[in-house]
Amino acid sequence: MGRLDVWLVQNGYFESREKARFAILAGMVQVNGQVASKPAQTLGESDTIAIVGDALRYVSKGGLKLEKAIVTFGLDFTGAVVLDIGASTGGFTDCALRHGAKQVFAVDVGSDQLHPSLQNRPEIVSLEGLHIRDLNAHHLNGNLADIIVIDVSFISLAKVFPYIGSFLTATGYVVGLIKPQFEMGFRRRVKKGIIKDDQVRSEVLERVREYAAENGFELKNHTPTEADGQEKNVEFMALFFRVER
Repeated sequence: MGRLDVWLVQNGYFESREKARFAILAGMVQVNGQVASKPAQTLGESDTIAIVGDALRYVSKGGLKLEKAIVTFGLDFTGAVVLDIGASTGGFTDCALRHGAKQVFAVDVGSDQLHPSLQNRPEIVSLEGLHIRDLNAHHLNGNLADIIVIDVSFISLAKVFPYIGSFLTATGYVVGLIKPQFEMGFRRRVKKGIIKDDQVRSEVLERVREYAAENGFELKNHTPTEADGQEKNVEFMALFFRVER
């Protein structure tokens, strides 16, 4: 039957090997009644495979990361207008809606990435092909966001914070994914892009705290996301509030 992760995709359980791998490493896949731990596990013809838990509840694993922040920080998305920066396939958008958001403005520099299940939903305004620095009030139909969620790749959050304040209500807050590998810049060489040093992670968090403060925000709390495998970075979901002036 071949590799477990490949079999799961070929048989329609997951849309990609990445999602299958994530579910396996999260303990959501069983082979012959035993929890599988290796995506490359070889299957025999008589093996039985089962999915346990709610592995498919969001369109991407980003939804699970935002969900952890919502639970850990005790956040309430009920009735909220949400601005999703770096929406991609829509994991954060999907999670926000499932937790009661009434509308999501999904911004991404790419195009044709939003998951098909989200593309025609009336609660979602898709703003693809748009950089945050080019966002204006017209794009949001005059709305301000109660909550801004951020998941950007290959750039630092320092490139995002200068542009978001004008789109957030006075009492609103920001939930952002801190990716240490993209916050280091070129100041350090990181083997294979993987940061394993806790001291370096602490330095990254302090750096984020500093440039958030420079733009009128305070880092209130943070929690690590689950690294799906030894060759993945530990990332952090972080909660930011406006600094009272």
